This record gives sequence, C-alpha cells and structure tokens, in this order.
Amino acid sequence: MVPDAERDPVRAWSDPAPDGALELPRRRPACPICKGAGYLVRIGPTGHPDLVPCRCKLRELEESDYQELQRLSNLEAFADKTFESFDPTVPGVAEAYEAARSYAEHPEGWLLLTGNYGCGKTHLAAAIANEAVRHHMKTLFTVVPDLLDYLRASYAPDSRVRFDERIEAVRTVFLLILDDLGTENATPWASEKLYQIINYRYNYRLPTVITTNRELSQIEPRIRSRIWDKELCRHVLIQAEDYRRWGSRRRA
Repeated sequence: MVPDAERDPVRAWSDPAPDGALELPRRRPACPICKGAGYLVRIGPTGHPDLVPCRCKLRELEESDYQELQRLSNLEAFADKTFESFDPTVPGVAEAYEAARSYAEHPEGWLLLTGNYGCGKTHLAAAIANEAVRHHMKTLFTVVPDLLDYLRASYAPDSRVRFDERIEAVRTVFLLILDDLGTENATPWASEKLYQIINYRYNYRLPTVITTNRELSQIEPRIRSRIWDKELCRHVLIQAEDYRRWGSRRRA
C-alpha cells in the first residue's frame, strides 16, 4: 500500500495533525516581490549592484524597532495607571487631568506636566500612553535616565543594534512620552543626545509629552527653548500635595 505522503504530498502536509502529535508551524507565503529573500539587487549609478531591503523587509525591521520600544516602555508595570484609576477630585489636579485626557483623545502638539514629586504627573503620562496603545498608536513611554541607558547600551560590543538605529526609532516614534526630564546625569553626551531627540521632534511637530519636577530655568537652555514654544507646547503646572499620600488617606 502506498503511504499517504507519497500519494498526495500536498494533502498529507496540509491535513490536521493527529491527536497528540506536534504540529509544525506553517511557513508564511513568500513575498511576491523578493520571493522571500528580503532584499533586492539594485544597479547603482556606477553599474555596481547593491543590495537594498524589500518593502517586506522594511516592514519587518520597523516592527522589530517597535517591539524594542515596547520593551523599553515597560507599560506592563504601569497597567494600572489609567484615567479611570486617577482621582481628579484631589485638590490641584483637575486641570492636568482634563489636559491629559484631552491630549490622549487627540495627540497633537506637546504637553508639559510640571509639579513636585508625587503630584500625579507620571500617572497621567502613563495613562496617555496606555490609551494611545489601546488605539494602536505607536508609542514610547520612558523615564529619561532609562532612555539614555538604552541608547548608551548600543555601544556595547555585543549589541545587535547600532546607535543610529536606536536613536532614529526613538525620535521618529509617533508618540514619545518622556517622564522625569531633569533627573538624568547631565553629562555633555546625555545633554546632546536628549537635545537631538527633542529638537528633531520639535522641527517635525511630532506628538510629545514631557513630565518634570524641575523649574524650567533648571532645564538645559537649548531644550528649554523648544519646550517654551507656547504655540506648540501646552504647559500645565500641578499645584497639589502628594497625590499618592492623598489617595492613601482617602482609602483609609
């Protein structure tokens, strides 16, 4: 008797696996342009052939960059920071709550949230990020010192990603949320890289949210000049006592 695989190999491989058997993942259809190679040959002006990524490869690289940003965002740790879990009745936070909620619905321009430690800035910034991700917007939420560490790590010998690729992914992401600006170690390198990111987003008017507990006079002058553009950036000062402590008293 002829085995099934020899009689009809297509049917044999496409039939469901028997109960208890391990079913191998099915191979994706090859790209009709590059036939699955991922790259195309382009003849340059000098007649020399160059390899260029196909559109399918560019999409794959873009998705890989976004997954890296998602890991950096670590929004799972802020999953409980939503607008629903924020108490806008705490004295001094109502304006910031309304501004953040409005921004989350229509992320345009910049939003700057300032105020003392514990006044709810990070909660509102994370709520904007969670809302944006829920609506499938490409978003990076990051504490500024963590962002600089992430960029610096690309210089390591075992890094699989070049620095220019990392900073490009950060500065071009649709919505960038920088938490705790001013808490970074203000080395010349850190100041320069932060300025490059913020200046790029300023020039292209990309949606950006920034939180800080510093006075604007304490922010690096070049960055301050970008934040101070009142046509682009809405500044909300949260004049409230410790939001977290207030919430604890309310629950007591």
